[in-house]
Amino acid sequence: MIEALGGLDAMTVFVEDLASTRRFYEQVFGWPIVFEDDVSTVFRLGPTMINLLQAAQAPELVAPLPIGEASASPRALFTLRVEDADAVCAELARLGVGLLNGPIDRPWGRRTAAFRDPAGVVWEVAQVL
Repeated sequence: MIEALGGLDAMTVFVEDLASTRRFYEQVFGWPIVFEDDVSTVFRLGPTMINLLQAAQAPELVAPLPIGEASASPRALFTLRVEDADAVCAELARLGVGLLNGPIDRPWGRRTAAFRDPAGVVWEVAQVL
């Protein structure tokens, strides 16, 4: 273990369509925007920043690896704790967000549902049972 590691400071999501992904995050999550320019929008989620970055700007961040395609299978899932998964799912439906699965009671004591944002990132809402 590396003892000098702190908390999660930022997550950068590579997006093909910054405008539509930003609208999605504004409408679905409602997090405050702390920075924006022509190629990125940064939202604040507690102590963590969520940076939506135009995919064309991303290669230098992960070189020599290529940027994955948005249509590829998910490689990560981000979970948001909620008080009432069913109520959140109803609100997602009202906003036109389709669920990948759920709500489902999981054997590890959570009721979860998952959905995908326009950039291909899978998000999960999880209620403690």
